[in-house]
Amino acid sequence: MKVPTAGAIDCDIHPGQPGMDELVPFLPDYWRDQFENRHIDRLAFNLTSYPPNSPLSGRPDWRTPEGKPGGGLDLIRKNLLEPFRLRFAICNMLHGAIALFNEDMSAAICSAVNDWTAKNLLDPEPRLRASILLPPHNPALAAAEIERVARDRRFVQVLLPVMGDMLLGKRVYWPIYEAAERHGLPVCVHAGSTYRWAPTPSGWPSHRVEDYVVQSAAFEGQVVSFLAEGVFQKFPKLKLVLAESGFTWLPSLLWRTAKEWRGVRPEVPWIDRNPAELVDEHVRLTLQPVDAPKDDPASLARILDHIGSDRMLLFSTDYPHWQFDGDDALPDGLPNGLLGNLLISNALETYPRLREAADSGDNRSKNEEQVP
Repeated sequence: MKVPTAGAIDCDIHPGQPGMDELVPFLPDYWRDQFENRHIDRLAFNLTSYPPNSPLSGRPDWRTPEGKPGGGLDLIRKNLLEPFRLRFAICNMLHGAIALFNEDMSAAICSAVNDWTAKNLLDPEPRLRASILLPPHNPALAAAEIERVARDRRFVQVLLPVMGDMLLGKRVYWPIYEAAERHGLPVCVHAGSTYRWAPTPSGWPSHRVEDYVVQSAAFEGQVVSFLAEGVFQKFPKLKLVLAESGFTWLPSLLWRTAKEWRGVRPEVPWIDRNPAELVDEHVRLTLQPVDAPKDDPASLARILDHIGSDRMLLFSTDYPHWQFDGDDALPDGLPNGLLGNLLISNALETYPRLREAADSGDNRSKNEEQVP
């Protein structure tokens, strides 16, 4: 199904990753010297979760002439913003810096990616917004990066991978959530891994398809972690956005979590109501990839009915990943009453900074302050 109206908000796109030669000018003097003298600036820093040559990493018609997925601003306008008539699109820059063991180097590159994004994507294109890339293995440095970048209101959320060192609900990560909530920034947990640990509980898989399939289990674990650790009670205004997570697994997880919680409630006394109510209030999921049968629209309608909420899904194309052909970004079987919420209203409810920009009557906030 084609997007039926102009003004939709795409909550997950992936512009072409800048090379290190493009990022070096945004590094502090020390790191610029280190990168050039140690020849680190020659490394690609591609995140292994998204190898550029994988068919899933880029549709053939959404690749550059050199074969790279996504491309720069001209291709984003040509392939995405204009054909889908988007009001806003949120850039999620999944750079390999998040997997580095050197925490200081990781933080420096993440800062450079954020500054490069502001200058090369957000400045020339008012329809684009972005996530703040964080060094996930050092919550103190991550919180500091939120404080630095949050002054630019075109950054509308913070970005973490779904697979990292630990479950994200753990309290060592709470400085990230405190800073995010204070600045009105949802936390986007995106498919992908730093590969510090095997992506399955039983060890390393042999094939790419195994890694791809088990991503949904990682998202389930993170949702339960946020619930069990009491993140939503501690940060009642926080929104958690699951990107590229799928969503057909959600009904069974909600049922199972509610069932088990009733038997062990004294262990987690801060969960003061049915976990499904907390998920409905705090958790949002991007649409693509749609993990429902393509030739059975009725099954998708049943899944959405079991989720029991019309405000949890956020429209996304997942550009340039290969999740659908042509401009049929919406799966068949979506109830007509859901489309308005899915395409626009849910994103405005989830992202205060998008709502602020929309209320201003322009694609750029009137009170924007640039990152120095």
